[in-house]
Amino acid sequence: MLKNTDIQNIKNAIRTAIEKNEIPGANLLIFKNGQEIFYHEDGYASIEEQLPIKRDTIFALFSMTKPVTAAAAMLLLERGKIDLYEPVGKYLEGYRNQVVAENDALVPVIREMRIKDLLNMTSGLLYPQEGVAGMAVAEVFNEIHEKSCTENALTTIEIANRLGECPLAFHPGENWAYGTSADVLAAVIEVVAGVKFGDFLNKEIFEPLGMKDTAFYVPEEKRDRFAKAYMRDGEGGFKLYPGDNLGIIQSMEREPAFESGGAGLVSTIEDYAKFSLMLMNGGSYEGISIMHPKTVKYMTTQTVNAKQQKGFDTWLEMEGHSYGNLMRVLTDTGKAGTIGSSYEYGWDGWLGCYFANCPTDNLNFLFMTQRTDAGTMEITRKLRNIIISSC
Repeated sequence: MLKNTDIQNIKNAIRTAIEKNEIPGANLLIFKNGQEIFYHEDGYASIEEQLPIKRDTIFALFSMTKPVTAAAAMLLLERGKIDLYEPVGKYLEGYRNQVVAENDALVPVIREMRIKDLLNMTSGLLYPQEGVAGMAVAEVFNEIHEKSCTENALTTIEIANRLGECPLAFHPGENWAYGTSADVLAAVIEVVAGVKFGDFLNKEIFEPLGMKDTAFYVPEEKRDRFAKAYMRDGEGGFKLYPGDNLGIIQSMEREPAFESGGAGLVSTIEDYAKFSLMLMNGGSYEGISIMHPKTVKYMTTQTVNAKQQKGFDTWLEMEGHSYGNLMRVLTDTGKAGTIGSSYEYGWDGWLGCYFANCPTDNLNFLFMTQRTDAGTMEITRKLRNIIISSC
């Protein structure tokens, strides 16, 4: 359990990060043996309005959406609705005649992309970046932005099909690369379930767990709780982030046509804690069963092979980790750059939201903030070291 000195170290670390303008504000929630043992909040959700971060502050999750999408896929898997070796093209027409950008040429894929490739980021799909494959994806996201607030806004399935028409960075299963796989997986789930992706999440995960503030947009009555997104101003301070990222409308003020399985959700620290605790408890939370224990065990296990791992190993700050089902998995505590717990898993987001589940220690914790290009930051690693070493 946390001692008074540990608690003070946590508070000091967050306060220092705020004073150094590393983050505008944050909150932190820690559970041990399924029971809350610590909560702390500091700093601002809106610097301009001097609105402090609270326990019910709503944050844009960005990539912390991915584990939720993986959980949705697991529900279909354990119900016999999908097979991980099924080709994506069975459900989405854009994946039936794919090509790979290879040696300045476009060549047919050696094998079709599978659902398993989407869960493992071994699909060859990228986010916008340099190169033939990355630039093609960038064009898709440009179209998403151009049409997002119009009557011609692209839907989850339409976007997935457009991504499938882009050249892949490598043959499916041959490597690992972070990209739009979760967005495509959301479209597959939508086709298989026969309802919008967001409706499936609401019925199967959010409503049963009581995640009342988790959605793909922030309705008017909740907007005063939505944290502002900040970016560096180049002078040691912050300014409001003015743009949109990865097809996500930053204002989150309307229900989107594109329900991004990779980046689209908003949530509170308390809501996401329920999801985290459900996984820690083998698929149930407060007597509500979401998925079976063996499904959770598979979902939270390394699933990439040795060849694919080489691609993941290029991510320097993930030393000692592997990957599976849209999450990191700690496989070697001695190689990691922070104090860690064997079999720990979790993920983070572009604006700094972060969670870690440590089954070996029956410990889980969540950290929420909103600063661009954050992911797992220096302050996040410092907090990890304090928490895991103390609990």
